[in-house]
Amino acid sequence: MDPVLEKVNAAKITRESKSNLALAFVSLGRERREDITIFYAFCRVIDDIADSTDLTVREKAHDLTAWRRWLRKGTPDEPKLARNVRDLIAKYSLTPAMLEEIIDGVEMDLENVRYNSFEELRVYCYRVASVVGLVSIEIFGYRNPACRQYAIQLGLALQMTNIIRDVGKDLSNGRIYLPRQDLARFDYPEEDLRLKKYNEPFFRLMEFEAARADEFFVHAADLLPREDRRSMVAAEIMRSIYQALLQRMKADGFRVFEKEYRLTRLEKGGRVAAQLLRVFLNRRQ
Repeated sequence: MDPVLEKVNAAKITRESKSNLALAFVSLGRERREDITIFYAFCRVIDDIADSTDLTVREKAHDLTAWRRWLRKGTPDEPKLARNVRDLIAKYSLTPAMLEEIIDGVEMDLENVRYNSFEELRVYCYRVASVVGLVSIEIFGYRNPACRQYAIQLGLALQMTNIIRDVGKDLSNGRIYLPRQDLARFDYPEEDLRLKKYNEPFFRLMEFEAARADEFFVHAADLLPREDRRSMVAAEIMRSIYQALLQRMKADGFRVFEKEYRLTRLEKGGRVAAQLLRVFLNRRQ
């Protein structure tokens, strides 16, 4: 078994990650927090397989195929995490197909990453982010079926923000998520992107992508059912943090080739506290 598949301790994976999602878990009760930590660890492990620099494409595909098998049936060599994930599937009436769709998404990263249109990119975003949201809300617990559309839109918003933030890093890994149609629309050729050119076409391109992310954030906020605001506090923490991150990049002129944008621990903590306070005040009304 390769080193990636040996990462079986869900809590350890979460602690070692600097993910904003991991930070949002503080808002959950103990049982749901433990369960979402297991799911997050699954997402982290399969993502690490796709991003590994130690594995060949063939080895990555082999390991992801193993995870597909473990979602449905155990094997003697499976990691403990696989058994824990199957328990989640049974506990929350999920289907293996839901989690397999996330694997479908990371598998899209195994080849030369290019997207001709946003319609193509949207499929990727849906698989690696919206489906994560759809599984997460099952664990968080919700009452109104409209919450599913909230999760889809929020997932698209978060992933588009990630794509904007990671333009430089992804480029160094041979990945370009910005759609070719968008590059052409703003007369910013791929060669200029490779040369990391900051110019007016680049700025207008990034403003366009940021506006797209903003639109998804607005749709998500409009779709969150009132009766599910308390159960979705972890998701709302994510929304708050990522919206602030997007605004910071916009205000700074999208210096994504030279800077790694992130909020400080204090800034994140303030947004966590604000969301928790909002829930507390709503409960008293």
